[in-house]
Amino acid sequence: MLKLTVIAMASAIFAVGAAKAVEAVTAAREPAAQIQQSAMVARAAPEPAADHAAQISKASDGHYWAEADVNGARVRFLVDTGATAVALTPEDALRLGFAPKDLEYRYTVTTAAGPARGAAIKLASVSVAGARVNDVDALVIEKGLDASLLGMTYLGRLSRFEATRSALILRP
Repeated sequence: MLKLTVIAMASAIFAVGAAKAVEAVTAAREPAAQIQQSAMVARAAPEPAADHAAQISKASDGHYWAEADVNGARVRFLVDTGATAVALTPEDALRLGFAPKDLEYRYTVTTAAGPARGAAIKLASVSVAGARVNDVDALVIEKGLDASLLGMTYLGRLSRFEATRSALILRP
């Protein structure tokens, strides 16, 4: 019995010593770990960018019409969440510096007026009321489009958009 008591006391002393050693090692590492963790937090959470919501009022015809700055020129778009891509009339494409007669109309698209041919182009930037998106894929529609369409190749790159009863809100 005395043997078991001595072993138990030795184990307790050893355990206390081991705990103090672990505590000393942890204390020595904590400042470095805290500095490293603070640095990671600083890198992981940069100053948030200003989130300015753009707003487009609903027109009297019930549609959302957007005046956009496209490659430095103004284009009036009908906002169309059902349009897969930004679609330009030949007239708007020409004003933006794309010669419709020189484009390759490789795509067949379905418009409200029926099937039409489309030529793929890339717009350097599209900005609606400050909600700017760079490198936007678009199509020039050869015939049958009454107005250029602001479709999902722009809208889908926003962080969020929301239609209310009176306005469309765009968040870059």
